[in-house]
Amino acid sequence: MHGAGGSSAIWFKQIKAYKQHFNLLLLDLRGHGKSNTMFQDVINNHYSFKMVTKDIIDVLNHLSIQSAHFVGISLGTIIIRHLAELAPERVQTMTLGGAVTRLNTRSQLLIKLGNFSKHILPYMWLYRLFAYVVMPQKSQRQSRHLFIREAKKLCQQEFKRWFKLAADVNPIMKYFTEKELTIPTLYLMGEHDYMFIQPVKDMIKFHKNSILTKLSNCGHVCNIEQPEAFNYHSIGFIQQHSQTIR
Repeated sequence: MHGAGGSSAIWFKQIKAYKQHFNLLLLDLRGHGKSNTMFQDVINNHYSFKMVTKDIIDVLNHLSIQSAHFVGISLGTIIIRHLAELAPERVQTMTLGGAVTRLNTRSQLLIKLGNFSKHILPYMWLYRLFAYVVMPQKSQRQSRHLFIREAKKLCQQEFKRWFKLAADVNPIMKYFTEKELTIPTLYLMGEHDYMFIQPVKDMIKFHKNSILTKLSNCGHVCNIEQPEAFNYHSIGFIQQHSQTIR
C-alpha cells in the first residue's frame, strides 16, 4: 500500500525479492497511478479513510482473496491499520514502513499552511514543499524525486481530497494507539525519520504484538532508501507468521 501522492511504482525495489516467496498484489489507491481515471463516475467532494479502505476490501472480494499479509509505506500504513480494524480476519500480518501514527507540531503546522494556501498555490508547489520537509536529506533524494514524479499524475482536485485526509490522522491514530489488535505487526522505520519515528517508539511500549526495527542511515521512505534491509526484515517477518508459503 503506497502513500499519498505515490503509486504502486514505489515498490520497484521489492518486487523481485518478494516474488521469490509470495504471490503479489500491488494496488494503486483511488486517484493514484493507474487508478487515476477509474473513479470519475463516483468522485465526490470528500474522501475518508473508511471509504478508501473499503476500496481495498472490494478488490480482495473481487479476487477471492480471503486474507493476506499487508505491506505499506507512509500514509498507506494508516489504510492498512484501518483495514485491520474493519476486517481483521482479512489481515494476517502488517508490515508498516515509515509508519504515520501521529502528526507532530511541525506536521500540523504544515497541514494548516497547506489548507490555507491550497486554493491559491499550485498543488505541486505544496507537494514539493512537503516532500522536502519530510525527506530533507541528500540520501533521500531518490525517494523525494520518485514521489514528486508520481504526484504529478494527480489532478489538483484529487490532491485536495487526499490533503483533507491529513486532518483526520491524529483522531484516528489516537484511537488505534489506544486499541491494540492481536495481528502481528512490524514497524520498519528509518533512524532519521525525525517526524514519525518517536511516536512509534512511544506506542510499541504498550503494544505487545508489535515490534520496531530501525534501519540505519535511512529516512522516511525506507523501502527505497534501504531496500535490502527492508526486504530482509519484511520477508523474514512475513515468513515467520505465514500459514502457507508458495
